[in-house]
Amino acid sequence: MSVGQDILTNRQAFHEYHILDKYEAGAVLLGTEVKSIMAGRIQLKDSYVAIKDGEVFLFNAHISPYSHGNRQNHDPLRTRKLLLHRREIEKLEKATAQKGMTLVVTSIYWKNGRIKFEIGIAKGKKLYDKRETEMKKTVERETLQQLKESVR
Repeated sequence: MSVGQDILTNRQAFHEYHILDKYEAGAVLLGTEVKSIMAGRIQLKDSYVAIKDGEVFLFNAHISPYSHGNRQNHDPLRTRKLLLHRREIEKLEKATAQKGMTLVVTSIYWKNGRIKFEIGIAKGKKLYDKRETEMKKTVERETLQQLKESVR
């Protein structure tokens, strides 16, 4: 879905969850945060998205302080507001009201000179689902290897 240049893809989200639907969101960021994200200094390890009072927020995303940021530098773990249309927020609220559904950031990318966050409606994978996915990847890798060897 991402049109622009990828800054970061949250591979762990795809490992931990089944992503059912994706939305594009802007974010309210400070200047030093934008500079750090441009340098790829963002980590989504324990981050999550939640809806409070009809607004969408990103929690626990770690954006490292900008190296030349002096005293105007930002707090690395501050809560950041995500910008979506009202209809999209209502859809997300309905989706998260269902049991086992959550919102995660799947990727961050550039689009028309702006940083965009791709939010996925996710359903947690069970342990056997993770094993199954891992097995499929292994089988795929091995068949590609065999094809390469048979071509030689």
